[in-house]
Amino acid sequence: MVLAEARSQAHRNGDGGRGVGPRSRRARSPEDRLGIEPHVAALLEAVGEDPAREGLARTPRRVSEALHWLTRGYEMDYRKIIGGALFNEAHESMIVVRDIELYSLCEHHMLPFFGRAHIAYVPDGRIVGLSKLPRLVEVFARRLQVQERLTDQIADVLTEVLQPRGVGVVIEASHLCMMMRGVEKQNSRTVTSALRGVFRSCAMTRDEFLRLVHGRP
Repeated sequence: MVLAEARSQAHRNGDGGRGVGPRSRRARSPEDRLGIEPHVAALLEAVGEDPAREGLARTPRRVSEALHWLTRGYEMDYRKIIGGALFNEAHESMIVVRDIELYSLCEHHMLPFFGRAHIAYVPDGRIVGLSKLPRLVEVFARRLQVQERLTDQIADVLTEVLQPRGVGVVIEASHLCMMMRGVEKQNSRTVTSALRGVFRSCAMTRDEFLRLVHGRP
């Protein structure tokens, strides 16, 4: 019931439930950055620190600037990022970009998760500039995220923009919310995938993608 209500709200927001719009909230202003600082100072005090101490005196400003940098994806529009880097090309084989570094913030604890994204697609008469794939990852990674949604957003946008025969996205990431707190498991990694078109319907295409992602011939 809760999931259905969330999807309904997302449709009312115009993003089809994927959160892939150019902005998932109102535009930010310079006043927003200043507005964070007193809350950071209050947080420092709440954990038993002295916000006026020399080492912490400028921390509220630094945290505010860092948060705006780490969540700048809200102000990015994937349509502008891809821009005119779409080209008509009669290429019919799989295109893979592996090991795209990503850094994001878990929306549940606002702790970092980081890892690699692997993206592939089989074109249908149109390709995209290779540098745009890491930039697309950045658009959605630089928001408060969950890895599952991040994976789907990348796959859905490529499907929308390129209209290819298929898209495959795999993300492998380590989450500090598991490593620094809670279960404190240092060597665990989370792997998520999103398969569209022939990557879902054709076992040979899917297997080729997974072999390439994992570096096997």
